Amino acid sequence: MATELKMPALSPTMEKGTLAKWLVKAGDVVKAGDLIAEIETDKATMEFEADEEGVVAQILVPDGSEDVAVGTVLALLAEEGEVAPEPVLEEAVTAIAGPVEEAAPPPAAKVPAVTDIAPASTPFPRAQFADKVKVSPLAARVAHAKGIDLGVITGTGPNGRIVRADLGLPASIAAPAPSAPASFTPAPAIAIAPPPEGVPVETVKLSGMRKTIARRLTESKQQVPHFYLTARCNLDPLLKLRGELNAGLESRGIKLSVNDMLMKALAMALVAVPDANVQFGGDVLHRFSRVDISMAVAIDRGLITPVIKGVDTLSLSAIALQAKELATKARDGKLAPEDYQGGTVSLSNLGMFGIDEMFPVINPPQALILGAAAGIAQPWNVNGEIKLATIMAATASFDHRAIDGAVAAQFMKAFKELVENPITILG
Repeated sequence: MATELKMPALSPTMEKGTLAKWLVKAGDVVKAGDLIAEIETDKATMEFEADEEGVVAQILVPDGSEDVAVGTVLALLAEEGEVAPEPVLEEAVTAIAGPVEEAAPPPAAKVPAVTDIAPASTPFPRAQFADKVKVSPLAARVAHAKGIDLGVITGTGPNGRIVRADLGLPASIAAPAPSAPASFTPAPAIAIAPPPEGVPVETVKLSGMRKTIARRLTESKQQVPHFYLTARCNLDPLLKLRGELNAGLESRGIKLSVNDMLMKALAMALVAVPDANVQFGGDVLHRFSRVDISMAVAIDRGLITPVIKGVDTLSLSAIALQAKELATKARDGKLAPEDYQGGTVSLSNLGMFGIDEMFPVINPPQALILGAAAGIAQPWNVNGEIKLATIMAATASFDHRAIDGAVAAQFMKAFKELVENPITILG
């Protein structure tokens, strides 16, 4: 019996995805564990493996199909030597031909009033074709409803079997659009203005990731009461320590970045001020005892935030190795769901672009995101003397439902002290 290969749920929140590319074709033999397709979610492009062995009998959803609902049958896998039946899509056939009785044609008064359907004058059962014509169940059912003589049709299916495509019917009957869950209530549509007339423009279709970014960040700014605090930190002590540590780590092939050290300082500041490591939960407040940092990584399709777990307990070298590995996987589209799910706080660093200051948008459902800007050489009070120093503006966005101003200020003070006394983040 043929096995249905269905669109998998690659994360707990996934409802639909894009079938980016088939890695097999009809007739290919696959084994359990073989890669058969690439599926694009809002987070990454992931590989879909076969659960069992067999022959790809039929591919039902073509490459590039977007918004394919979880659970949709993508292809049929048959045992070797088995002829896989086409799926009988009752709703699709009924939508075009009206309900059809299995044993006898319906009375004339009950034939649907559709002008292009000729009432059949012979019983439907597929058995009547068995000794003369090889035909799939769906093709036989539609042929009966349309009054098509199967005896004059040459089949193109396995072993000359007549399939639905041989009947010359619209392809739309093969895949009815999945209905939305009954509990879903769409938000009111926002009026989108067209581009101004007369201006040269290139219109590019949004990727699934970009659509998700647009939706989530719009919801964040509309639903989460943001407030912002900025602390300007002298980076020179941290840069000096980084150089010394990298000299010792060079033989191990490890190179610490400023971002690695800022992540550790962020985690230690949250350990010092645990009331900032929280999440709003409606009638409750979730307080976390571990710091998992969502690290913003820019890729071609948008922005993704892989998560480094337990940063407060990791060494700087471990943070550097994990950050490098996750950033590479993100840019290659190879992140697994466990790589980007969760996170108690986010860090977004635009310092490498020379940005003076940034005000990041909270990544829901988190309550805190820290934005780091570039280190700028400017006059500064260094041990009571005015000298040039490398100053970084660190701005955090807080969810005021979960974090009050005093707690936020304590967190920023702790972060600034850790950055300016970086030896303390080594403990």
